[in-house]
Amino acid sequence: MVASTHWLASAAGMAVLEKGGNAFDAAVATGLVLQVVEPHLNGPGGEVPVIGFDAARGEVFVVDGQGVAPAAATLEGYVALGLDLVPGTGLLAAVVPGAFGAWMLLLARHGRMRLRDVMRYAIDYAAGGYPMLASASAGIAAVADTFREHWPSSAEVYLRGGAGPAAGERFTNPDLAATYSRILHQAEAASPDRVAQIEAARTAFYEGFVAEAIARFVEHSEVMDVTGRRHRGLLTGADLAGWRASFEAPVTLDYQGLTVCKTGPWGQGPVFLQQLALLDGFDLRAMGPGSAEFIHTVTECAKLAFADREAWYGDPRQSDVPLAELLSPEYAAQRRKLVGEFASAELIPGAPGGAEPRLPGYALAAFGRADGAPVISADGGHRGHGVGEPTMTAPAVAAPELGLGDTCHLDVADSFGNVVTATPSGGWLQSSPVIPGLGFCLGTRGQMFSLTPGLASSLAPGRRPRTTLSPSLALRDGEPYLAFGTPGGDQQDQWTLGFFLNHVLFGMNLQEAIDAPAFSNEHFPSSFYPRGSVPRSLSVEERVGEPVIAELRRRGHEVTVMSPWSLGRISAVSRDRGFLYAGANPRGMQGYAVGR
Repeated sequence: MVASTHWLASAAGMAVLEKGGNAFDAAVATGLVLQVVEPHLNGPGGEVPVIGFDAARGEVFVVDGQGVAPAAATLEGYVALGLDLVPGTGLLAAVVPGAFGAWMLLLARHGRMRLRDVMRYAIDYAAGGYPMLASASAGIAAVADTFREHWPSSAEVYLRGGAGPAAGERFTNPDLAATYSRILHQAEAASPDRVAQIEAARTAFYEGFVAEAIARFVEHSEVMDVTGRRHRGLLTGADLAGWRASFEAPVTLDYQGLTVCKTGPWGQGPVFLQQLALLDGFDLRAMGPGSAEFIHTVTECAKLAFADREAWYGDPRQSDVPLAELLSPEYAAQRRKLVGEFASAELIPGAPGGAEPRLPGYALAAFGRADGAPVISADGGHRGHGVGEPTMTAPAVAAPELGLGDTCHLDVADSFGNVVTATPSGGWLQSSPVIPGLGFCLGTRGQMFSLTPGLASSLAPGRRPRTTLSPSLALRDGEPYLAFGTPGGDQQDQWTLGFFLNHVLFGMNLQEAIDAPAFSNEHFPSSFYPRGSVPRSLSVEERVGEPVIAELRRRGHEVTVMSPWSLGRISAVSRDRGFLYAGANPRGMQGYAVGR
């Protein structure tokens, strides 16, 4: 069973399964195809967290595919440039590309197929073409002037003939096809051994010709970014050569007989678990799915969990993140008392273990405090024009005009008992100029660092940015039961929470839970430049109904009614009682689930 955000990627994954590959082989093939067919949503210059269950080993694992900040990336250096935020586009926000290394590690350690067998689909689509998505076509058109005026290497790839591709037009990326083909040929020439070939491919990317092209471009380029100024990047060949994807244990929480597994606090994944811990003290079943009381309660708990994200989350390798306290029942019980009848206008991080919370400067600016103390009530706030993930956002205009990026997702289950879920993102075509000759651009995940010193999320050399990417895996009696996720930036762990509660508490099947009217808020600071907030905001699909909308407004929520099928792009796979199940999102009309 394969479910993903694009039908061609799902089909490639299924083809691998049909040829005898396992879920991990299929995930790699699916992920590489997503880099080709959804270049406005992810690319080889981006990142990917992966959560998997290996049936032969009986273990859950996390692949850390999040690259780190360059060695030259210091708070002092950015402040010297007159910046109070890391720009959302260009080269200053680039971290080490993590996606390719993560896919290679997953394939080598848990897969069984050879490199050619999983790379061939991405190479074929890049060389032979694929139908350009309407959303990608619109995204290219939105940034065409920027490509022409400031990023000529991107114009060479995406504006061939002077204009971008139309929706449905066959589009090829010969440079990307050549890059992947060269990696494959070098790997196969290095050794006949499967694992040795995979390592040779990783070396070609991080120490060979790919790294050399990236380092050369960054060293010699000053690139226009969202600030309206040209900046030189900091990423070097040594940064790429010094990084490797790695394995970690998941962070877990038990809820309603399931063990939910997420990444560590270098991603926002634990915020999903914090929401579950808070909600465990409410009788959600009595409220009913989609009721005003249900939406209000879930939203208020989300505000509390995301406030903790802003104060406490970051790379635990370089900072102390009090995760055990944040996930403890005692802490949840204390925080739960803050949920009232009306919408909170406050951003209130907690004090796990009695530690005093501090917030980054962009959060304080939105909520009216300047001393780093917990935030008090505010009625204003501003999300601003950003360059983040727009699964529910209209395109924004910045200076110069720059577009929005988004994310992909995939879930795979095989006949051997393996399950894997991954959320690739970054390296969007509209985030940074294409590296000449490679056919892809660098990511901008560094925009998620804070330039406020002393926080777990503060910029530091070699530190992982606190990403929004958040795949989920739930176990039942120690066996994989449900894998799921969605694009959507800060909304990922809100939309998937609604799906999860619909399925687990209200008995909806996967497709019913995906299709149910969705909601989310932007009350807390955005993870994307310019890091704005919209206090008391609440977006709901209009299918929730006018009585629910009216009651939410009575409770003080600033409700924005969205079109009926507009929030989220969840996909999911499940193993239950000897059967496999899957669901894909009708929103956007490109997600696809397939299996047999």
